[in-house]
Amino acid sequence: MGILTWIIFGGLAGWIASRLMREPSGCLTNVIVGVIGAFVGGLLMSFLGNIVVYRLDLRSLVVAVLGAIVLLAILRALRGPRRPVG
Repeated sequence: MGILTWIIFGGLAGWIASRLMREPSGCLTNVIVGVIGAFVGGLLMSFLGNIVVYRLDLRSLVVAVLGAIVLLAILRALRGPRRPVG
C-alpha cells in the first residue's frame, strides 16, 4: 500500500472524527489528525490486548477514528474552552 492510500485513509478517519467531535477543520488537518489518530489507536489497541491492525479495512478505520477522537479530545482539553466570535 502506498503513501497516497494512507493519506486518503487518514483523511477519511480524521474527517469522521472531526464530525463526531464537532471540530471544524480543513482537509490537511483531517489528514494529519487521521494519520496520528491511527497511530494512537494502534497503540491503544496493542495495550488492550495485543491486537495488531495493519490492513485497510473497516476494523482499521474504526481504530483510526477512535484514535483520532482521543487525539482531538486531548487537544480540546489542552486548548481550553472556545470563546464565541463576535
